[in-house]
Amino acid sequence: MPRSLGWFILAAVGAGLAAGQQPLTPAERQLNNESFEHIWKTVLDNHWDPKLGGLDWQAVHDELRPKIEAATTMDQARQVMSGMLERLHQTHFGLLSGDVYKELDAGGGSRGANPGIDLRVLGGHAVVISVEPGSPAAAHGVKPGWEIARVNGKDMAPVLASIRAQYKDSTLLDLRLTRSVLSRLQGRSGTTVQLDFTDGRDQPVSITLERVQPRGRIAGLGNFPGDYFWAEWRKARPDVAYVRFNMFMDPETLSKTFEDAVKGCPDCRGFAIDVRGNPGGIGGLAMGVAGWFIDQSGLQLGTEYLRGATLKFMVFPRPQTFRGPLAVLVDGCSASTAEIFAGGLKDVGRARIFGTRTAGAALPSIIERLPNGDGFQYAIANYISQGGKPLEGIGVIPDDEVRLTRHQLLEGQDPVLDAAIDWIEKSGQVSQPVK
Repeated sequence: MPRSLGWFILAAVGAGLAAGQQPLTPAERQLNNESFEHIWKTVLDNHWDPKLGGLDWQAVHDELRPKIEAATTMDQARQVMSGMLERLHQTHFGLLSGDVYKELDAGGGSRGANPGIDLRVLGGHAVVISVEPGSPAAAHGVKPGWEIARVNGKDMAPVLASIRAQYKDSTLLDLRLTRSVLSRLQGRSGTTVQLDFTDGRDQPVSITLERVQPRGRIAGLGNFPGDYFWAEWRKARPDVAYVRFNMFMDPETLSKTFEDAVKGCPDCRGFAIDVRGNPGGIGGLAMGVAGWFIDQSGLQLGTEYLRGATLKFMVFPRPQTFRGPLAVLVDGCSASTAEIFAGGLKDVGRARIFGTRTAGAALPSIIERLPNGDGFQYAIANYISQGGKPLEGIGVIPDDEVRLTRHQLLEGQDPVLDAAIDWIEKSGQVSQPVK
């Protein structure tokens, strides 16, 4: 099954108006014509529904082809191509201008070295939520709750304001805001990044931090680029196990982590699984992880519809399962397989969800560079949850909405995990021995 890539690139159109309104050369117009044809044929050949819901795709082509030929600016050309994709009335189909991509993904990519900082954008401010032990950031005293004001001299406020305006009505807002800052922290190992913070006493602090290799090891799938993967578990309380991992990758290691957690905490009252910031990965691993917590055969997390095939996310119970209270922690940067996992467990009544609404980016999709230099994203499958609803553009709605605040982070608190633990410990459901 393809790896879900919707978390990497999201449909966006038309930044940089001045450049987009410049007259095109004959060569540029020809590249736009070629891009139009590439988009049209890609949808025709790859859409999961060969009938496109009854849309006459050839008629759409014939109607719009003269308009792309007549377009004299990039804005006009993008409007025609975007208009063609809008006829599908589906998410994960769109254009990404070079200017927008530069703002959204200005760093070294998901595999880039970094100074050991994770962050979220809270109330319009880029706030550190965790610092990797032993990292350059930890060595220089950076703490959760510090605000990042500038990266390499670039003020983050206008960048975040621009992205907020573009995604203000989208479930993707948190993901895009976070990625726009995180990507700037990344780069080649051994290089440095200049960060201007506001610390816990609201004082300015300027630090130059080295970028180092992320924790974990490279895990990949087929021809897709690998990423640094890690998974861990611990007891958050003597009777509550806590598991977190950064992606649904490396089946062997991920399975071993959950096996160790389940066997290592047989008397635990409950489990908390943290997929906040988890962008997804191998879709089938959602079923594998769920199997450690579901002992009933025949349940599924939802259905994915591909061209010529249907994949049911069936859960196969493990020989040893944990049957006590189960909490799943999510946020606006939980996407793709993480959403299928959380939403599926919620639908079958096995887990209670804590945090904030997920990204609503559940579809597996591909990004290609068009002849004219723009990006083109298209989905290759559709997903419907076990509850009969799409997750795309909607996300998983928590049972208990809990938001991070800068003040809580400065105090060393994790209100989302605390709420989950509180529910587990107050739950009337007593855990069953691991069988």
